[in-house]
Amino acid sequence: MRVRELVKSFEPYRVEEGDYPVRLDKNESPYDLPGWVKEEIFEELRELSFNRYPHITSMPAREAIADFYGLSPENVAVGNGGDELISYLVRLFEGGYVVTTPPTFSMYYFYAKLNGIPVLEAPLREDFTMDGDAIAEKAGNASVVFIASPNNPTGNLQPEEEIVKVLDTGTAVVLDEAYAEFAGKTLWRLIEEYPNLIVLRTFSKAFSLAGVRAGYLLANREIVDALYRVKSPFSVGVMTTAAVKVVLRHYDLVERRVAKIIEERERIRRVFREFTYPSDANFLLMRLNAYEFLLGKGIAVRKLAGRLDGHIRVTVGRKWENRKLIEALREFLEVRECG
Repeated sequence: MRVRELVKSFEPYRVEEGDYPVRLDKNESPYDLPGWVKEEIFEELRELSFNRYPHITSMPAREAIADFYGLSPENVAVGNGGDELISYLVRLFEGGYVVTTPPTFSMYYFYAKLNGIPVLEAPLREDFTMDGDAIAEKAGNASVVFIASPNNPTGNLQPEEEIVKVLDTGTAVVLDEAYAEFAGKTLWRLIEEYPNLIVLRTFSKAFSLAGVRAGYLLANREIVDALYRVKSPFSVGVMTTAAVKVVLRHYDLVERRVAKIIEERERIRRVFREFTYPSDANFLLMRLNAYEFLLGKGIAVRKLAGRLDGHIRVTVGRKWENRKLIEALREFLEVRECG
């Protein structure tokens, strides 16, 4: 038995291990679901049979999402997290390569490489906005173009006019809107105008369901039908479906929590404006090489590399967590100035 050389070339995806009191490294919501919402989910589960497979194409969850958007379930696909859907989207369309816009979400590159698909990069500008013309030039023979808006790890929305330039090429475009709730802007309605647009969304961020693993996409029926021709059956369990249905009924709760996170995000940014980029997400990109210092204070954040070497990405937490962060970063700056 021999493991493929390609597999050996991969580094495992890692997060900082350890029992850190403040975890601001994974862009999760700092708020768990309230007990009364969990009780509603438990009530849904009591009516279900755990010994039977879930619906083969997750239709109950697709129907709930479609109703939320005013779409048909045939415009919705649901996955075991957005990553599962990305893993299929990189190989769903004809073309010679995948286009990405670094610095951006690493899993686009990961799944392309895993499937032996070359990746062509169209780097973001200095201000982290995309150059639609440059991407369009590279999209000609691409199978799919991945655009994250708001972008991870930089946090900024991409200009609609630049996205449209790429859509006009006719190449499949995955618009990853995992953080759209925090931006207050989405382009999902463009799926009616552009049959090549796939909008990727998640329940892991604003909806507080990172532990449940639920992602979905909105697209035209042809794309959704093609996806379900190759997608693993039964990949979305009954517990995930129950949670999705319940949280969608309480979107007012999600909106209130999003407002709190935005308020805290802006509070942190005001304190460290000199070192912090504007953000439309639930995290901040900071020009501070403070990763190890913060770990020493019991605060885990995301350390970045490559073009963003010397930067950290900080998830917005609860007020007390953000207070600890602010105190620690102030101390870091004092030590740096004195050093």
